Amino acid sequence: MTDAIVTRFAPSPTGHLHLGHAYAAIFAHDLAKAQGGRFLLRIEDIDQGRVRPAFEKQIYEDLTWLGLMWEKPVRRQSDHMDLYRSELSRLSAAGLTYPCFCTRKDIQREIKAIPSAPHGPEGALYPGTCRHLSETERAQRKANGDAYAIRLNVEAALGSLGDPEPYLYIEDGCGPHGEHGLQIGEPHLFGDIVLGRKDVGVSYHLAVTVDDHRQGVTHVTRGEDLFHAAHIQRLLQELLGYTAPIYHHHKLILHNSGRRLAKRDQDLTIKHLREEGITPAAIRQRLGLPIV
Repeated sequence: MTDAIVTRFAPSPTGHLHLGHAYAAIFAHDLAKAQGGRFLLRIEDIDQGRVRPAFEKQIYEDLTWLGLMWEKPVRRQSDHMDLYRSELSRLSAAGLTYPCFCTRKDIQREIKAIPSAPHGPEGALYPGTCRHLSETERAQRKANGDAYAIRLNVEAALGSLGDPEPYLYIEDGCGPHGEHGLQIGEPHLFGDIVLGRKDVGVSYHLAVTVDDHRQGVTHVTRGEDLFHAAHIQRLLQELLGYTAPIYHHHKLILHNSGRRLAKRDQDLTIKHLREEGITPAAIRQRLGLPIV
């Protein structure tokens, strides 16, 4: 990894970009450019059931209109599925994953049956039902054609890092907003997360971790709603032998009602604001970002 700062903006082409995306993209772009670094654009399109070519085209148009410049070619996740599967296979070969045959209904039923089901930052955790299946049972279920996901065995993963396990430090905060300081990663708070499944192939957590490493991203800048994702991603980085980036989880741009923006907020999409005659400078001013 070079000494130059490398940032990225990684949208999913499942809808039009809104003001929150504009803030994230400009923040990452300006941080890199201010330090003579590199700004990358990545299209996170592994969920092929939801992505649309028209939305991807609109991403390029909106970011160009905002005055942002990024390196070519743009990395598209759908072009690297073999790489993600290869890294998932590395984890499986190390005995750190297991097949999970539970449906969503199965998991909900198991959770309801547990009087004090463990919870994490994102709600109830997977109870580990399939973690305890024998190899014979797993082989039989696969032979029967039962659908399954691949889960990370977090306990085994943490145990593989040494005894005592090293602290999974998260260096967070490289700008004027949202600093969290030096954090100790706690991936066990999220249970045995899914790393791969038949419908999508690989999970967001695995794909983004692999991409950031392969692209040499030094500073991961994104909204503070993704702060907890860093705990899981730091574990994956350690397991795969990757260098940890610096994180910066910046403020969120909220709707007038106080809720987080979503792609359904058509009146606050960059496309709509452009059509209304709003200028890029006005958007920067509205977002509280420097006008260049």
